[in-house]
Amino acid sequence: MIPSTQGITPLRQRMIDDMRMRKLAPKTQIAYIRAVRKFTDYLGRSPDTAAAEDLRSFQLSLANHGVSSITINATITGLKFFFEVTLDRADCMSKMQSVPVPRRLPVVLSRAEVARLITAAPNLKYETVFSVAYGAGLRSHEVISLKVGDVDSQRMVLRVEQGKGLQDRYAMLSPVLLEQLRAWWWAAHAQGKMLREGWLFPGRDPTHPLSPRQINRAIHGAATAAKINKRVSMHTLRHSFATHLLEQRVDIRIIQVLLGHQRLETTALYAHVATGILREVVSPLEGLHSR
Repeated sequence: MIPSTQGITPLRQRMIDDMRMRKLAPKTQIAYIRAVRKFTDYLGRSPDTAAAEDLRSFQLSLANHGVSSITINATITGLKFFFEVTLDRADCMSKMQSVPVPRRLPVVLSRAEVARLITAAPNLKYETVFSVAYGAGLRSHEVISLKVGDVDSQRMVLRVEQGKGLQDRYAMLSPVLLEQLRAWWWAAHAQGKMLREGWLFPGRDPTHPLSPRQINRAIHGAATAAKINKRVSMHTLRHSFATHLLEQRVDIRIIQVLLGHQRLETTALYAHVATGILREVVSPLEGLHSR
C-alpha cells in the first residue's frame, strides 16, 4: 500500500511526491516514510530543522538500544532520501554511517532432503510449487506470480515478470519440471481450480494467486513431515538449487543469470556452502601421512 495522502503535512507530501516521481516500489515508500517518522519522534520537532549532529545522535541511540544492523542501515537509507532529495541538504547525512551486517551462510538441503520435502507436500499443487522453486531457482513471490502463459514449453523456459528489482528474466524449465507442471495443469483444470491463462498456482479464489502465508505454512508442514531438522523456507529451495548446480560444475556466471543476481559477488556466496566441492579437495595433512 502506498502511503495515504490524507491528513499529512506538506513536507511529507513533498517526500511522497519525490518517491512517486522516481517510481519507487510501494514497500520502499512505506519504509522510507517509517524511517523519517522514527527520526521525527526521536527529534521531537519537524525533521527539516535537524542538523548533522542530530542525525549522529539518533544513530547512536539506535545502536545503544540494540537495533539490528539491517534496521539501522534501512533507516539510514530512508533518511538519506529525505535529506538529499526532498530537502536538498546532503550535508546533514555527513555523520551517519552504514554499519557492517554479519553475513550468515544460507541453509542448504541435500538432494535427498529436497526429494523428501517435495514428496511430503500436502497435495499436488504444493508439490509442484516446491518443484518450481527448486527446479528453476525462483523466489517465493516469483513462483506465486507465474501465470499459465509464462510456461514456454517450446523454448523450455519460464518467463519471470517483474522479479526482484522489477526485472524480467527467463528461468530454466527442465523436462522433469515440465511434466510436473503438465500433471498439475490437468488436475487443476479437471477440478475447475485454474482459469484459462490465469494464475499457475491460484489460491482458494482462482482469480487470486496463492499467498505467501499459504506457501510458508505448507513448506513448514512438509519439512516437519519429512523430518528435516533445518530452518526450511521457500528460499531454502532456491539456495539448494544454486548450490547443487555449483557442485555439478555449472559455471558460476550462468548460475548468476539463472538466479537473476545483479552482482556476481552475491552468487559467489554459494561457493562457501557447496560441500560437494569441498569434499573433493585433498587436505595438505594427507600428504604428511603418505611420506
